[in-house]
Amino acid sequence: MEEYQKSKLNRVKRGANRATYDVDKINTILDAGFLCYVGYIYEGKPITIPMAYARQDDKIYIHGSTANRMLLSILESGETSITVMHLDGLVLARSGFHHSVNYRSVTLFGSLQKVEEEADKTEILKWIVNQMVPNQWDSLRPMNQKELDRTLVVEFTIETASAKVRETGVADEPEDYNEDVWAGIVPVKQVAEYPIADKGKPQQMEIPKHILDYYEANK
Repeated sequence: MEEYQKSKLNRVKRGANRATYDVDKINTILDAGFLCYVGYIYEGKPITIPMAYARQDDKIYIHGSTANRMLLSILESGETSITVMHLDGLVLARSGFHHSVNYRSVTLFGSLQKVEEEADKTEILKWIVNQMVPNQWDSLRPMNQKELDRTLVVEFTIETASAKVRETGVADEPEDYNEDVWAGIVPVKQVAEYPIADKGKPQQMEIPKHILDYYEANK
């Protein structure tokens, strides 16, 4: 079992019993989503921005406009922190103090570089699109040169990381279990609703199989 080395930077202090540094478990959490939160400093102010991403091995890829201030800022600094989180349930306790949520979260730390080669940029954009909906890229028209020129792709190398997972029930005070208060878990999940065609030709077309497959798997 490969683990990220623990340090002051990535060590989980609060709720350490819920922490894991296992590389495979962390990658599983990353691969279950397609939105991450990227932190950066802009003119002395901390800002966090949600971004689409893809993972390949120990790399996270994000993209945006060549004028994107977040991407330019993290490239200038050479490092950043990225967080991915999935909400799995509301933990409703007998007291407000013990209300919580069940979740899977990962925090990544690492270094960055700009992806320069057009072929590499195109392949990475394919990964990002397919992380959102598998097999979507092959159904699209090819990107043109203008679009490639206006797109900045950043490679983030995971140097260390930690995950924190809560997947248990209510943890009330022993004396509160006799209270006439309902307690329990409300499971939460992200679901897909039936695809809605855009105006024009798509309204006369069959919905592609890979999109229906995604709907069936996530409804």
